[in-house]
Amino acid sequence: MARSQTEDGDNTNPSWFTPKRLLVMFCLINMLNYVDRGVIASNGVNGSLGTCTETGVCTAGTGIQGDFNLNYFQDGILSSAFMVGLLVASPIFASFAKSYSPFRLIGVGLSVWTFATAGCGASFDFWSISIFRMLVGVGEASFISLAAPFIDDNAPVAQKTAWLSVFYMCIPTGIALGYVYGGVVRLCFKH
Repeated sequence: MARSQTEDGDNTNPSWFTPKRLLVMFCLINMLNYVDRGVIASNGVNGSLGTCTETGVCTAGTGIQGDFNLNYFQDGILSSAFMVGLLVASPIFASFAKSYSPFRLIGVGLSVWTFATAGCGASFDFWSISIFRMLVGVGEASFISLAAPFIDDNAPVAQKTAWLSVFYMCIPTGIALGYVYGGVVRLCFKH
């Protein structure tokens, strides 16, 4: 797989996309996806509502909840909005994989994910950030539904389980890094 052949049957230079390099690339992408989830879930980024006391002294809210003045219901919707996009788009991407290159579908999905993540950063109200979080789920759907089968198809037979375990180990690692990064963001904006 790592070498391409010409029509004469001669081997040309090896391709950059060897199975091991693809595994590393997929692991980094998987971790980045879950860092995003961890950051949004962390208290540092999620924040809190502003409060007012009986004496009329009010404190400003912090984080996403304070910046967008979200009530607890809206905050709950926002925290899981990407699941709507993920659940709707995963079977669609999986069915498209029968007709289109899974690698290209992953590229399309990651392009949507990149656009949607940038859109979250540029959001100005609850509805805009909710829509972009749903699009984050759509972008993630292609990767989540197609990367593991791609790894399974391209891993050496004796190492399939090890490769998939490394890929899935990136999930808790990414979430943990997201929480840490969320705390760092909180510290940076607090001062």
